[in-house]
Amino acid sequence: MSEMKTEAQARQEILDMVADYCRTYHKKKEYEKGDRIPYASRVYDEAEMVNLVDSSLEFWLTAGRYTDEFEAKLAAYLGVPYACLVNSGSSANLLAFMTLTSPLLGDRRVRPGDEVITVAAGFPTTVTPIIQYGAVPVFVDVTIPEYNIDVTMLEKALSDKTKAVMLAHTLGMPFDVAAVKAFCDKHNLWLVEDNCDALGSEVLVDGKLQKTGTVGDLGTSSFYPPHHMTMGEGGAVYTKNPLLSKIMRSMRDWGRDCVCRSGQDNRCNHRFDGQYGELPRGYDHKYVYSHFGYNLKATDMQAAVGCAQIEKFPSFVERRRHNFAYLYEKLKGAEDKLILPKALDGSNPSWFGFMVTCKEGVDREKVVPTIESKGVQTRMLFAGNLTRHPCFDEMRASGKGYRVVGDLKNTDEIMRRTFWVGVYPGMTDAMLDTMAEVILEALNA
Repeated sequence: MSEMKTEAQARQEILDMVADYCRTYHKKKEYEKGDRIPYASRVYDEAEMVNLVDSSLEFWLTAGRYTDEFEAKLAAYLGVPYACLVNSGSSANLLAFMTLTSPLLGDRRVRPGDEVITVAAGFPTTVTPIIQYGAVPVFVDVTIPEYNIDVTMLEKALSDKTKAVMLAHTLGMPFDVAAVKAFCDKHNLWLVEDNCDALGSEVLVDGKLQKTGTVGDLGTSSFYPPHHMTMGEGGAVYTKNPLLSKIMRSMRDWGRDCVCRSGQDNRCNHRFDGQYGELPRGYDHKYVYSHFGYNLKATDMQAAVGCAQIEKFPSFVERRRHNFAYLYEKLKGAEDKLILPKALDGSNPSWFGFMVTCKEGVDREKVVPTIESKGVQTRMLFAGNLTRHPCFDEMRASGKGYRVVGDLKNTDEIMRRTFWVGVYPGMTDAMLDTMAEVILEALNA
């Protein structure tokens, strides 16, 4: 009879087999002319799969050691002291906004009826938490070809109800964070950077390059498969502010006052001797709630994948930059038909996609289906103009619930004329060559 393996030996044997399985059966097929080219795809190897199975063998399931490791690595990459893993980028935006509603912030807290300056050109979950809480989004226009907020509209959007600015960096292109931050500082406003499409981008602030998501009071990320790195579903909120960190962790974890990790008891050694609200003295601190919170935690299996991804992440960013520059060179000759993207001066984008706007006389509704028919996947700039969607029908009819300052002329132009293709790090030069050929053919059809 063979000798019984130890648990560590059995686990290592399983993980070695998983690595071999991944290398054998998940080997990426080399691109061949005629293959469909998606706008995004996962880029991974055996490291992610081994971590995933390693976590599953522990069967802890909820947040655990891999979560702690990922939060520490993400914070270190960004250069901030606090990062909080959540279950999606949309949850990250929800958590970031709701953090600003905490009573612990005193007069600066956002209350129902207060206003938050933002844009309508983008993804809805930057705006959804504002509306669902009962605050009022104030929409201003964007610029083309930067596709970010027109900062000249900030002062016009300001009112005595303004409490915050919440904006996304569009497809990796940083908005003018320096100008927006100066505006927020001048008027004592919170700044939330939705960094879900721009992780790894850098922007010039106070004479030095800083990572997007770290200049404002709170930054958010998404780790959905098409994003800069993935853990399947997942997101994060990060900050330099210890009070905001305390609030966001409370709200992520049911709103509880206790700071114990999952499975931990009595970290503060005062579990049964405190006085909270009108509860009996000594009420179990693990069940004291200082906020109306949620359970937005990710699983440790998601975090395990993220721990492998973040090791590769710098190379992902470099490849995205290469792919963007390569495609730009290929499409420069089409500037009579397309407006090519332009990054903010002094910024260093981690490109999420390559966005173009069709010039007058070029019909996007013909160009895009032609590109798609030839196997190249395209996307719109998400909502285009969010205020024109069915979810705004009731508010639009009543004239209540949001404000528009000026017009949204460029936002509407983006809705009608703009589309984008991917530059994800798994793309090869051969794929980019095909994409460029297909786009040029579609423009000349």
